[in-house]
Amino acid sequence: MLVLAIDTSTPDLVTGLVDTTTGDTHDRVIPGTRAHNEQLTPTVRALLADAGVTFPDLDAVVVGCGPGPFTGLRVGMASGAAFGDALGIPVHGVCSHDAIARRLPAGRALVATDARRREIYWATYDDGVRTTGPGVDKPAELAVPHDVDVISVPGHLAAQLPEALQDLPRHDLAPDAASLVAVADLAATPEPLVPLYLRRPDAVPPKAVPKSPAIPEVEL
Repeated sequence: MLVLAIDTSTPDLVTGLVDTTTGDTHDRVIPGTRAHNEQLTPTVRALLADAGVTFPDLDAVVVGCGPGPFTGLRVGMASGAAFGDALGIPVHGVCSHDAIARRLPAGRALVATDARRREIYWATYDDGVRTTGPGVDKPAELAVPHDVDVISVPGHLAAQLPEALQDLPRHDLAPDAASLVAVADLAATPEPLVPLYLRRPDAVPPKAVPKSPAIPEVEL
């Protein structure tokens, strides 16, 4: 089975191909970009060209559903859904933090990503199985429910974690194609894609402006 993997839950634009029969993977990642919307489709096209395959060769799509910022996350999910619909192939959504945890050494882990607003999205794991979360908190206020052995956290946020976590082995990881596909149940019927925003979007409807008393009531 040839699977296209997409994740836009972090500043990295992650795309890749995984052949589940041979285990071969092809990754094409643009690190630290905020232009997911403009770059995703061209990056997927370049990925397929590099691998010597075309869209009709794909058998399934796996897409990271966050947690992540509203704007970036919806780009990957909408694109993954569109590819699947156009090709008539299943689209599987996975928790992006689960994929990151898959890349960490076995044991008890904390996975954190940048939620902006000086906050982190976080979840804890035991041998890759999620035990808590995902949630969103300020790094300094994070109360991990159990001891952890290793952490994945963005470098610029690591120093803000509680003191008890400061001396643990630390990584700064995003999902990759292999980990996204590894945590997906490709044999199951896909569930509807549900984004893990964890909080309301920044944009809100404007408040209603009271009508001036100088404007007369008019009956039609």
